[in-house]
Amino acid sequence: MPKNTKEERLRWVLPIANKEVRLVDVAKVCPHGQRTLERWIAAYKERGEEGLEPKSTRPKTNPRETPIRVKERALELRKATKECALKLKWDLAEEGIYLHERTIGKFIKTEGLTRRYRIRKIHYKYVRVPLRSGELVEIDVKYVPQKLGNRQYYQYTAIDVASRWRYLEAYEEQTKGATIDFLGKVIGRFPGKIVAIKTDNHATFTNRYNGSYRSDAPFPSLHALDEFCQ
Repeated sequence: MPKNTKEERLRWVLPIANKEVRLVDVAKVCPHGQRTLERWIAAYKERGEEGLEPKSTRPKTNPRETPIRVKERALELRKATKECALKLKWDLAEEGIYLHERTIGKFIKTEGLTRRYRIRKIHYKYVRVPLRSGELVEIDVKYVPQKLGNRQYYQYTAIDVASRWRYLEAYEEQTKGATIDFLGKVIGRFPGKIVAIKTDNHATFTNRYNGSYRSDAPFPSLHALDEFCQ
């Protein structure tokens, strides 16, 4: 069985081209008609198998297309007056030519008669302030991917932004006590003094999105980690 349109056409054309059968006999059983077969035979004789490739059926003309003289008149006014599409519409209406301003704008854009504005690009220069070792240490926690002994563990990680020094520790729970214990170990093992730490807004690090911060209390209570850092 033919796999595409080209093979389907070859199935009917080849026997006729090889003079195995007559075209009038094939037309009696072919569902495409005698005129179609004649057109395929002519294309096959002229270009070979490439002539049987299906072509686009898109129409080459549009009955609603704007006449060429109207296009040329709109472009003449544009070149002479440098007016916008709306003003050109009014000028053409005085001459008895009625077009939409968007249609005129398409003519102008197609012919490359649009105005080109000079845009000033602002180039920002980002200055990265170099940090010294210990000025900022990032701390975060995540789940250990696999359970160990049917228990879920949590990995605390501390990374120095300047030197990329790193320390890891695993805990059985993710609590304020585990966070303070981990920070104490980091301070004891870090080769220098830690000035500041950076964390996310998880409840094990801050009370900013829970607890007294979300209540009407006039003085929010400090998180256990804040008290430890102080």
